Order: sequence, then C-alpha cells, then structure tokens
Amino acid sequence: MDDENINIVSDSLTDKNLEQIDQLLERQVQRLIEVQTYLRWMFDGFLWLTVGTASIWALRSDIGLWIAAFTWAAVRITLAYNRLPMLGLGICVAMTLATLVWQSSIILWGINPRERRSLIDQVKKIQNKGKSHPLWRWVCEERL
Repeated sequence: MDDENINIVSDSLTDKNLEQIDQLLERQVQRLIEVQTYLRWMFDGFLWLTVGTASIWALRSDIGLWIAAFTWAAVRITLAYNRLPMLGLGICVAMTLATLVWQSSIILWGINPRERRSLIDQVKKIQNKGKSHPLWRWVCEERL
C-alpha cells in the first residue's frame, strides 16, 4: 500500500517538474522570437543606413527631378540608367517588407508547428552550449 502512495506522489512530482520545464522552454522560445525580431529590425536599420543612404545619395539629382515634376517616365529612365542604386533601394525595401510580413504573421496567426520545433531546437542548442553562446544571456538566463 505504501508503494502505491509513493508512486502516486512521485508521478505528481514528475508531472509538476515537466510542467515547469515546459513553461521555462516556452518562455525561452518567446525570448528567442523577441531577440530574432530585434535583430531583424537592427539589420534592416543597418541596411537603410548604409546601402539605402548610398543609393539615395547616388539618385539625388533624379530625386530632385521627381520632386519638380513627377512622371512615370522619369521613374522608368531612373530605373534604366541607375540600376545599382535602384537595386540597393530595392533590397532595403524588400528586407523591410519581409520583416514586417514575418512579424505580422507571428502576431496575427502565431507560430506554425514546424517553426516552433525549429525554435525549440535552437533553444536547446543554446542551452547545450551554455554561457559561451552569444544569445545565452538574452534567451536562457532567468532574470528576477
């Protein structure tokens, strides 16, 4: 009879421990998502400050013409004769839109199961590497 009581108590303890571990893992996954979002926006800002600024500077005379009299022909000529600056602006706009769509989909629909498994695997890799991993401080370290 005592053995049955011990088994019941040990089962309830392991259930509580598993629940705590699941909650901790879920918090760490959420922190990883926050860190990834922050890093994506930092990368977008870096792109705009470097490639975007250089592209706009290269197009400054054409932009002046657009402001004076905007026509689609002027845009087409700018695209045709200034391919590199327009490519730079296209990359900046595309990365910004990709980040917006990614963040919006997470906000609206949550994380799909495949991406959740990938995030859990990433958290486990960070946990296994320990404090030597660059993201340990932001993902795994518990703050009081």
